[in-house]
Amino acid sequence: MSASSDTVIRLSRMEEARRQIQRQLDMIDRQITRRMTAVIPQLKPQHTCYRRGRPPNPSAFLERYRANLAAITAERQPEIDALSRKLARQDAAIAAFCQRHGLTQGSLDSAAAASDAARDRAGVMAPSRSQRVCDHG
Repeated sequence: MSASSDTVIRLSRMEEARRQIQRQLDMIDRQITRRMTAVIPQLKPQHTCYRRGRPPNPSAFLERYRANLAAITAERQPEIDALSRKLARQDAAIAAFCQRHGLTQGSLDSAAAASDAARDRAGVMAPSRSQRVCDHG
């Protein structure tokens, strides 16, 4: 295994770990959205008519919605914070790795291009990334 292919493999593993953390954060966001969607019918005003001469308060629904959203989000906040910190550390590690190896940040295509360039400099004639075409027809 050459140094450049090892670099590509290591970068792809780092980026996959980052994507997994991002998926976990997205899943938490979807769960919060799902819970809020289930709560919405309970937040609607019970009486839509005038009571004691007062019109219904249109902002009351938004106030109840925001309060419930804050409560539901607060339940998951420690988990969200931990995953966000981990994601930030992974971003920093990927950036440092790319800088150390002279790659553009977070780009496997660039790493593969660097691998192709190293092969070309070594005199190995391999098709470039743009020339690699899979013909499934």
